[in-house]
Amino acid sequence: MSQDHLTAHAVFLLRVALGVMFIAHSWLLKLFVFTLPGTAQFFVSLGLPGWFAYAVFAAEAVAGPLLVLGVQARWVALAMLPVLAGATWAHWGNGWMFGYANGGWEYPAYLTLLAAVQVMLGDGSHALVRSFALPWLRITEVRAAQ
Repeated sequence: MSQDHLTAHAVFLLRVALGVMFIAHSWLLKLFVFTLPGTAQFFVSLGLPGWFAYAVFAAEAVAGPLLVLGVQARWVALAMLPVLAGATWAHWGNGWMFGYANGGWEYPAYLTLLAAVQVMLGDGSHALVRSFALPWLRITEVRAAQ
C-alpha cells in the first residue's frame, strides 16, 4: 500500500470522526440532552441571541452527515470553522481541561484545528462528492492511488 493511499484513508478517518462529532453534538447533545430551548438559554447566558443556538444546531446537524458521506468535505469543514471557534470562545472562561466544570476550551480548540486540517487536506478516500482545490492556498486534493 502506497503512502498516498494511506494518506487518503487517514484523511477519510479524520473526515468521518469530525462528522460523527458534529452528529453527536447536534442531534444527541443539543436536541435530546439539553433540548433546543435549553441550548438557546445557554447561548443567551453567554450574551448571544437565543436563535443563534438553532442556527448552530442546524449547521452541525447538516455538516455531520455531509462529512461522514464525503460531500464537499473541504467546504463543509471550512463553513464549520466559525462554529468551532465560537465553541472555543464559549468555553474559554472554564479553564483549559474539557473535564473541568462546564467544559474547558481544550476540546473545542482541538476540533477547530482538526477542521482546519480537513480544509487543507480535502476529502480523502470514499468521498461521494469531491471538493475542488483551493488554489489561493496552493492546496491540492489528497487522493488514493487507483
